[in-house]
Amino acid sequence: MKAAVYEQYGPPERVKILDINQPIPNKDEVLIKVIASTVNRTDSGFRSAEYFISRLFSGLLRPKHRVLGCEFAGIVEETGSEVEEFKIGDRVFGFDDQNFGAHSEYKVIGEKKAISKIPDNISFKEAAPITEGSHYALESIRAAKIKKGDRVLVYGATGAIGSAAIQLLKHFKTHVTAVVNTQNVQLIKSVGVDEVIDYLNEDFTKTDRKYTFIFDAVGKSSFNACKPLLTKNGIYISTELGKNSENIWYSIMGLLTWGKKVVFPLPTINKEDVIFLRDLVEKGEFKPIIDREYNLVDIVEAYRYVETGQKTGNVLINI
Repeated sequence: MKAAVYEQYGPPERVKILDINQPIPNKDEVLIKVIASTVNRTDSGFRSAEYFISRLFSGLLRPKHRVLGCEFAGIVEETGSEVEEFKIGDRVFGFDDQNFGAHSEYKVIGEKKAISKIPDNISFKEAAPITEGSHYALESIRAAKIKKGDRVLVYGATGAIGSAAIQLLKHFKTHVTAVVNTQNVQLIKSVGVDEVIDYLNEDFTKTDRKYTFIFDAVGKSSFNACKPLLTKNGIYISTELGKNSENIWYSIMGLLTWGKKVVFPLPTINKEDVIFLRDLVEKGEFKPIIDREYNLVDIVEAYRYVETGQKTGNVLINI
């Protein structure tokens, strides 16, 4: 089968399209013919290993999983002897950041993992980007313990994580302010935010409003810059470690203090989360934004584009 393979950590050019052996499902796994995947921050982070800590999971000296791709949508091609939930021909989607493998024509995953059937009204291309950005957003929202009516500010609201966050926050009935650039103001208004701040024309830190939760979905702000905007016991969460890993240290200090604090959740995802997100998509309460799409043979270009930091929503890979 054809797959995007990387043997060493580094830039996008380390990824090559090769013919490799097709995986064989274990007794509790399904074999999926992958129709669509994405290139996202998770894939890029593990490929580059820019944060050395990622190597604790992916291999210290070289990657132990040669094929990336954590999001997938496709068709069940084969089932293990003990699989009960899925059958051959089922349309499925999900997330796998333990074994990856979706940047290839076939991948395997356990039936109890983060995988679910695709609703009839959702295409493969619409299903593939449901999970990556949204599960990071969902874990952060849960960690902030938001409640109905809370005021929330999302900085970097046009990426996969940010655009998912604002839609999930509206599902939880909060008041959402999105910080975006001029080009994306109308797009973000179309997904239901209450207020939009165009950071090219207005410094969001100069507002007089106070927020229960500030979510930096791109990791370009800081706790100190946002602290004046928080309510008495407000929460700041960033998707990045911050300068000198300050968000880790602030979050540890926050365990010992009262008042405004940083929380740094470790994101996880399970089958129940996938089903929750699937149901929101099926009901029209969440729709992943798609920026552009590439074929598998052009995956290096997809990585390059994602790593410009300019993408809006998700970048699809047609397998």
